[in-house]
Amino acid sequence: MAYITLKTPTSESHINIGFEFTEFKTQIGKSQVVIITDSNINSIYGSQFSEFKVIEIKPGEKSKSLEIIGDIYKHLLDCHIDRNGLIIGIGGGVVCDITGFVATTYFRGIRFGFVATTLLAQVDAAIGGKNGVNFQSFKNIIGTINQPDFVYCDPKMLDSLPDEQYRCGMAEAIKTSLTRNNKLFDFIDENKELIISKEYSVLQKLIYDSVKIKVSIVEADEIEKGARKILNLGHTFAHAIESKTGMQHGEAVSIGVCKAADISLKLGFLADEENKRIRELFKGFGLPTEFKFDFEELLPAILHDKKKDEQIINYILLNGIGKPVIMKFHYNELKKIF
Repeated sequence: MAYITLKTPTSESHINIGFEFTEFKTQIGKSQVVIITDSNINSIYGSQFSEFKVIEIKPGEKSKSLEIIGDIYKHLLDCHIDRNGLIIGIGGGVVCDITGFVATTYFRGIRFGFVATTLLAQVDAAIGGKNGVNFQSFKNIIGTINQPDFVYCDPKMLDSLPDEQYRCGMAEAIKTSLTRNNKLFDFIDENKELIISKEYSVLQKLIYDSVKIKVSIVEADEIEKGARKILNLGHTFAHAIESKTGMQHGEAVSIGVCKAADISLKLGFLADEENKRIRELFKGFGLPTEFKFDFEELLPAILHDKKKDEQIINYILLNGIGKPVIMKFHYNELKKIF
């Protein structure tokens, strides 16, 4: 079991790794509590938080809409939740995004926390305070940055996770290792079989090291004016592919990171051997590394990407494993490279 505290100029977020997820009840105090979760999680774990009011949503990205957000506001008002309330999201990345967004905007902000139930949420989505919803077909373009009071990452909850979602979480863990710490990349590479079999101590270290890296980056740049941009490695094309195809986020991230590695190789930043290692590691977890697409078809989604500045995209390349570099490309330059 381990604690990590994410400290920003205005808040502290306490991240608990390896604790039983029901420990979240120790954080409640005298607050009125509402749980936001999805139907899958509620069917598996709902009996363990049945004493609270529960708002259940459908699993998947379609729930990250302003229509669903409006329904949740109505539920909160019906439950007489006021500024002293506490909203707890129990679920994966979608539930965490919705919970953070709702809590930050309801009554101009009330307390919230997460129980992260997927590997993707435990290593990435629940950490760092980004809370976003989709608009039309564009991902996360409406959102806030606000830290949860607490996050619980219980690796035992991953036993109930479908293999596809588990693999998607590994895509984010590998991406994180490429942005700061080649030791984590080596650890993942050397422990593939134990990670796939969900060996508890290995999982706990994987989650801890991933969170530690992300916390250090967020503390240095909470609102993404500089260093935090490196966490977008692979995401420019990942979000565009998701918007176009409905592909799972982790699978799209795997493809996006491999494309960034290919461009890094092409431009002379990354060695061929390193590029091959990156691809093989994604493949080792059953993740895709290629996707045939027409740049023009993805362009509308790229044009609405949050990481752009007018006609310039902040695109993350690799100067080696664990050595990201932020490059600025005009759309036409990026198209030419592809």
